[in-house]
Amino acid sequence: MQIHPVILCGGSGTRLWPMSRGGYPKQYLKLTGDNTLVQQTVLRLRGVADIAAPIVVTNNEQRFLVAEQLRQVDVAASAIVLEPASRNTAPAIAIAALLALRDSPESLLLVLPSDHVIAGEAAFVKAASDAAQIAKDGFLVTFGITPTEPHTGYGYIRAGASLVDGSQAFAVDSFVEKPDAETAQRFIAQGGYYWNSGMFMLKASTYMEELRRFEPEIALQAELALKAAQHDNDFVRLDEPAFSASPNISVDNAVMEKTKRAAVVTVADLGWNDIGSWTALADIAERDAQGNALFGDVLTDAVSNSYIRAEHRLVAAIGLDNVVIVETADAVLVAHRDQAQDVKKIVAQLNAMGRHESVTHRRVVRPWGSYEGIDSGDRFQVKRIVVSPGAQLSLQMHHHRAEHWIVVKGTALVTNGDKEIVLTENQSTYIPLGVTHRLLNPGKIPLELIEVQSGAYLGEDDIVRFEDTYGRVPKA
Repeated sequence: MQIHPVILCGGSGTRLWPMSRGGYPKQYLKLTGDNTLVQQTVLRLRGVADIAAPIVVTNNEQRFLVAEQLRQVDVAASAIVLEPASRNTAPAIAIAALLALRDSPESLLLVLPSDHVIAGEAAFVKAASDAAQIAKDGFLVTFGITPTEPHTGYGYIRAGASLVDGSQAFAVDSFVEKPDAETAQRFIAQGGYYWNSGMFMLKASTYMEELRRFEPEIALQAELALKAAQHDNDFVRLDEPAFSASPNISVDNAVMEKTKRAAVVTVADLGWNDIGSWTALADIAERDAQGNALFGDVLTDAVSNSYIRAEHRLVAAIGLDNVVIVETADAVLVAHRDQAQDVKKIVAQLNAMGRHESVTHRRVVRPWGSYEGIDSGDRFQVKRIVVSPGAQLSLQMHHHRAEHWIVVKGTALVTNGDKEIVLTENQSTYIPLGVTHRLLNPGKIPLELIEVQSGAYLGEDDIVRFEDTYGRVPKA
């Protein structure tokens, strides 16, 4: 009986702005080590017995981020499912269940958010093994975390009768919404309450049975969306009309709170944190003698109990206590630790103003590499472009701008109108307005170049694509 991991990669990550943004949310960031959160999630599966290749659920905009980050840690997904619309966790898990059932009617699903931190990997592996033994008997198992404090930011699970003598598996008595401080304190004192981790072990067939019972429209639309899905390279593109017609409901609301088969496996030493705010990240970071967690080029004097992160420049802080400072190339957050969760209000202001800082960084990742704005002014802008070995941009043209390309590292094969030229370091070319062009890296090292754009309009939407390796040309 194989366990199919289901990695949920949705979410906008606004609570960790300015590092986490709509187009590059927290699961793709290296916040707690040398690997990103999604990489940590797939790597900790290595110790789980009978584990299959993961099913990853994400969206069209993040598909190449997921694929590249899995490639970096040598993990191949069995499927990367692209949701055409956000419909919460119940429909996403239904798609994964239907895929797993193609492999075997006995398949189990290990459902994992991609943006959680788990320090106790041995405890995770044991909990997964315990949960699999319960799930194969038809229980829908959630993982309950033994609380270490009366936290008001998590939902709770109240454990009922023991399912197996001497084990940490219990029937679920009830699910409890995020409590106030007084109620959370009572939960801790009373015992038998556990944090709801959002992780599950489910028999795929059992999940679909219960979903058809309680939310049949989700099950129906998932089946239709997968049946009419298109396979594009390594991606499964769900049918948009069918999937968008699905109700937008979490797995807890759709099934777990209604079924009689809900069970919880409790875990005490998981070192689990959903890092839902900078304060939560600061709580698990290593601190110095003054209680500070400092990352990057940071200098302090008379600073205590603070989290300071410098990504691009020197950050100097003096005479502060209990603050969060996060510096990126185009934005700096300064907040009291007790109010760091209110960063979402700043993101809402940015969205209302139509500013890009809520969605993209100055360095923008593309399937072929990345580009980064260096300077801009009236009728011009300068970018640093990096193209991965073997990768190429689309065959394209612009209506409103011309471009100069100067190679600073590597080799470029350039299509410029009806000509093909090879450029090496310190060589350049000019792309006139309206001329069809393409950039390809034929070498073994990243190609780096400086692009100078000039014209009346310099927006990214002034691109007409004719051919594209990455499926970004609309089909006729």
